[in-house]
Amino acid sequence: MPNKNKSFLPGAGLEHSIELLREAPKVQENLPDGIPNFGIGELETLELLAPHVFGRAARLDDSQALAHMDPPTPWITWATTLWNARLNQNLLHPATAPFAIEAEKKVMDWLVPFYGMNEGHMCSGSTIANLTALWAARDTKGIEKVVASNAAHISIEKAAKILGLPYEQVATNAKGQIDPNKIGDISNACLVLTAGTTATGVIDLLSLAGQAKWTHVDAAWAGPLRLSQTHAQLLDGIDKADSVAVSAHKWLFQPKDSALIMLRDVDVANSAISFGGGYLATPNVGVQGSRGASAIPLLATLIAWGKEGIADRIDHSMSMASVLATELSKEDNISLWAMPETGVTVFRPLTMSTEAFSQRLPDGMFSHCVLDGEKWVRSVAANPLADIDKIILAVQEAVRR
Repeated sequence: MPNKNKSFLPGAGLEHSIELLREAPKVQENLPDGIPNFGIGELETLELLAPHVFGRAARLDDSQALAHMDPPTPWITWATTLWNARLNQNLLHPATAPFAIEAEKKVMDWLVPFYGMNEGHMCSGSTIANLTALWAARDTKGIEKVVASNAAHISIEKAAKILGLPYEQVATNAKGQIDPNKIGDISNACLVLTAGTTATGVIDLLSLAGQAKWTHVDAAWAGPLRLSQTHAQLLDGIDKADSVAVSAHKWLFQPKDSALIMLRDVDVANSAISFGGGYLATPNVGVQGSRGASAIPLLATLIAWGKEGIADRIDHSMSMASVLATELSKEDNISLWAMPETGVTVFRPLTMSTEAFSQRLPDGMFSHCVLDGEKWVRSVAANPLADIDKIILAVQEAVRR
């Protein structure tokens, strides 16, 4: 009988997993139809799974990939994520995760000043971050409703429903921002402003921050622009909010699942969103209970690249979007929705359907969105490794064919 303890100890299989990661094999064998009675072994399982894992996934680092708000990840995050898996730290229990907790505090201390917030914590995504913010708003300020634009992320409506709060959607103006003339009375509301809408990347008027009983800014996409000297001003006014959410697994180039919820008055907020228990050494803050050490890959990235390294990659992405939009505007057979504000370019062909046009392009180059009942092509500059010249050429060939 095999020694079961070997499954928990590093060996040749660990090195082989790196080899498979480099090779990214694509020839696939069928997976078992059910759980096998007897396992085939770790090395054999890696050989079986690698072609499925690598061969049946979108390559976000492909030179022609510019479709989604999901970037390629730097290899230092692969290494630190592997370390995390090895240690299985749980931030719910300080005794099991002393450095992981310190790493998260350091990351938060470094990042919150860019948004004028005081402190916060990490969570598995901005859906959880948004829920956390609205929960704090309800239980500390007694908000009676949630108000957001009809371009807000679905997580805002989800959070309102979970919290039992009425949800009001406000129409957007011609630019795609929440229309301030249609907001109405927000004296008892949590106003949610979006910094980088999912479909078009538009930033709501952040000058509205502070006018409601609580203002939350969902900056899942555009939040990291605050680290860029060139583009930080696009988020001016965000420091007047009560809470801010940022997805680190977007423009901070982190693996899933990694996000930040930042709070202005963190002590008051935490007192409302914390729970204790006889099995806990310290109160559990936020929506999640057990959670892993997602701050460690982010800390590693911030140290390895520095603020300027993050900003350079974001600035390059913004530049690619600007170049793409400028070239698209020169095409007689293309309608450009608007010049991109935060790296999201939306356009459509005039001589054929969006579907027919997309079929002429390489898979994974662009995505789609629906605006006013019409399907548009959507490009998101989340991949700094994209070859924008190659992408522009592909578009030109597709529309002129």
